[in-house]
Amino acid sequence: MTWDASSYAERARNGPCFICSFLAGEPGYAHERVHEDDAHIVFLDRWPTLPGKLLVAPKAHLEHVVRDMDEAGYLRMMTLVRRAALAVEEVLAPERTYLLSLGSQQGNAHLHWHIAGLPPGVPHHRQQFASLMAENGVLEPSAEENAALARRLRAVLARP
Repeated sequence: MTWDASSYAERARNGPCFICSFLAGEPGYAHERVHEDDAHIVFLDRWPTLPGKLLVAPKAHLEHVVRDMDEAGYLRMMTLVRRAALAVEEVLAPERTYLLSLGSQQGNAHLHWHIAGLPPGVPHHRQQFASLMAENGVLEPSAEENAALARRLRAVLARP
């Protein structure tokens, strides 16, 4: 499936919550799962701008990273974000790992963190925000490539 910026924006702003729809198993919202516990889900970004880009989200539909979580819940989620980022670093050996919480009340409101590893050798002008903007292009790994990458990440995350 090819990424279409206008369809993506329409669905993000006016469609159902993509994370809740994914968790409910609704058609058209499938993602490759990497890790799951009682309160969180880690999955490969469906439209990655960098190889192995992950999303980490609470299963509950929370919208504000600060005010919708108590300190213990926030720390538990951030511990998982860190573990997932370390798995990305071990599996993909990026030059830098970006961690961002994006979305807003206007679109993609469900709280989620992006973990994006910048591969070595990306020219400076294509790094940072430029490397994260889908408008600059998305990768379209095959289902087999995503499954293989998810297995590798899963193996790292499964370690104590």
